[in-house]
Amino acid sequence: MTVSSGTTTRLLLARHGQAECNVRGRVGGPKTCTGLTALGREQVARLAARLAAEQRDGRTVDVLCSGPRRRLAESGLILAAELGRTMVTEQGLDGPHHGEADGRLWSDVESAFGGAPHAHPDRPYAQGAEPWNDYLRRATAHLRTLLDHHRGQTLLLTVHGETVQAACHLLLDLKPASSSHVTFRTDHASLTCFALGQDRFGNQTTTLVALNDTAHLQHGP
Repeated sequence: MTVSSGTTTRLLLARHGQAECNVRGRVGGPKTCTGLTALGREQVARLAARLAAEQRDGRTVDVLCSGPRRRLAESGLILAAELGRTMVTEQGLDGPHHGEADGRLWSDVESAFGGAPHAHPDRPYAQGAEPWNDYLRRATAHLRTLLDHHRGQTLLLTVHGETVQAACHLLLDLKPASSSHVTFRTDHASLTCFALGQDRFGNQTTTLVALNDTAHLQHGP
């Protein structure tokens, strides 16, 4: 997918910081997510400081959106405070619907399913759970809508790792069949960046500028 505009659209995808459910190895759905750890808040604060420095250099964030789950909202608010932006909650940026897996240990869920959700992408990994390909279709549709509404702007999204996966599948034009074996690493508080626009000949382009960038986490306070 590319955006047919004479100006460049920048899509920044910030994964949330480390959450309590991550530390405990549990599925952190809307019923059981208890937000970020102290380390997670520090990780996002470092990302926020990096983006604020870039903004002072002219790379302004125009719109900041977050998914509704608690760890996303907490991450988004840290970014909003540092960048001087209002955080908009987007329900379409929520992660997969986990059904009865919500709150269970991921190790138990994956053992029963025979792998991670994407391993068998057309099957629910628990009772009431959303199959991976269903999630990809839902997430990519919402990302398309956001990109259409914010052409020529810099859009910062606070998201789950799964949403970063969805953006990569959408913007790199991966075939649906690849979803079971093609994945992208997404560390906590990492930054993934796409630039959508045209080259000097008028050809539409999609550039993956950065993937899972954690340079801001590599330095001391």
